Amino acid sequence: MRDRWRAIGVLAVALFAVNVVARLIIRLGFDGDDRAADRVSLGMFVVIGLILATVAFRWGGRRPVADWSGDLVVGVGAALLLTVLVGPLLTGASPFAGGAGTFFAQIWLYLAAAAAGVLLGYLLLTALGRDHRSQTLKRYAETRAAKPRRPVRR
Repeated sequence: MRDRWRAIGVLAVALFAVNVVARLIIRLGFDGDDRAADRVSLGMFVVIGLILATVAFRWGGRRPVADWSGDLVVGVGAALLLTVLVGPLLTGASPFAGGAGTFFAQIWLYLAAAAAGVLLGYLLLTALGRDHRSQTLKRYAETRAAKPRRPVRR
């Protein structure tokens, strides 16, 4: 159980660290340039999606979807709260400085990037036949084919 929470915490911290790096790049390198800030933000969402695609690919091969999907939701939720509420404070801004529209737009974009990443990773895993269910069915088929058929006595 401890390893399970550790993995969730590492995921949340990694996703938050990507956001912090993106915010620092925008603040130090592109302060005042909105087009460059938008590109860095887009890059941040792409990196978040790729991280979650990798996590879904790795966790999906080891455990059933019902086991790891809850862990992923908790990790992404914690990272989202840190990103939206603590991230702006690290760069000297208020979480609600841009207004409610900007605040909720950031939440929706984050969730869209997360969902796209998880979907991409799991679909790739399933297409390759390396997901937990495919592996379980493969093992079942192999054990059924290995046992000789028993004749029925009457």
